[in-house]
Amino acid sequence: MVDDQPAKLLTYEAILGELGDNLIKANSGKEALEQLLKNDIAVVLLDVSMPELDGFELADMIRQHPRFQKVAIIFISAVHLTDLDRLKGYERGAVDYISVPVNPELLRAKVSIFAELHRNALQLEALNAELRSLSASVIAAQDEERRRIARELHDSLGQDLAAAKMILDGLDSQDTSPVGSAAREACSIIDHAMQQVRSMSHLLHPPMLDEVGLYSALQWYIDGFTKRTGIESSLEAHPAVFPRLAFDIEKAAFRIIQEALTNVFRHSKASKAWVSIARKDGHVVGTVRDDGIGISAAVAEFRPGSIGVGIAGMRQRVKELAGELRLTNASPGTIVHFALPVRSVVSQDSVLSLQSRV
Repeated sequence: MVDDQPAKLLTYEAILGELGDNLIKANSGKEALEQLLKNDIAVVLLDVSMPELDGFELADMIRQHPRFQKVAIIFISAVHLTDLDRLKGYERGAVDYISVPVNPELLRAKVSIFAELHRNALQLEALNAELRSLSASVIAAQDEERRRIARELHDSLGQDLAAAKMILDGLDSQDTSPVGSAAREACSIIDHAMQQVRSMSHLLHPPMLDEVGLYSALQWYIDGFTKRTGIESSLEAHPAVFPRLAFDIEKAAFRIIQEALTNVFRHSKASKAWVSIARKDGHVVGTVRDDGIGISAAVAEFRPGSIGVGIAGMRQRVKELAGELRLTNASPGTIVHFALPVRSVVSQDSVLSLQSRV
């Protein structure tokens, strides 16, 4: 409640006291700004005619601050009551403009509504924060489960298959009996199974992503993607010797590109795909483009019900890292573009040294 006349502030306090809200009084525009900075304010009840800093000027200052752009402002005036005055108030973001004498019931009702809206907005913000936290936990759990399954496939199933192959290899390779022929066929099947297990393990959690970083892991994945799908794919990086990034950034970028290429294979009917990554303006920027049939406007705008789990997961990964994701039609094909802020980087010398050891 902002007014240079203490009697009016006492009147407003008496009218609004029964609402049970925390009422804060300010005798000037300067004092009001100080209170705004100290407290979380739902509604500002603002007198227009005040010395030094009038209500319109104070409203301008309030609206210029990002924190207070959504605070409800109700102007009260006994003098400035023309349509032009009211227009001036609404132009400064007022939600209402009340004339004196004030109707107590009407003032209580209006303040109560905006205070309740503020409380609801705070509750919604808290729920959204909780939802974001839960989504992040789900993604982290999925990544950890992928890592666990990949390790189990490699360490347990892979070793069992290797042991079985060793037993079969111990049989006489020149044996022309049905048993020898069956053993050689079983060896061939086990070889294929071991290759499949190795591929599944690496796709679930590429060890190269941990060991040598994003670029090498992507190159490995894209080479395999071309062989598995027949879709001609390529990778371009800027700089050519791509630096190591924070692991969460590398993991998110890899998963986004992996999911984008999976969608290319499943939905695009494309024959070619191009992937690029770049380090630019404090971000790692990635693009996946294909020459397929493109996407609908609903998918490009992420409308509810139009996107699947894959795109939703991509969006969530980007949101968790305060990044950006865009889907656009390329005529022909689709472009998936993302940008993630880079917080920390391993030196390029370290990358070169690691690559030389690998």
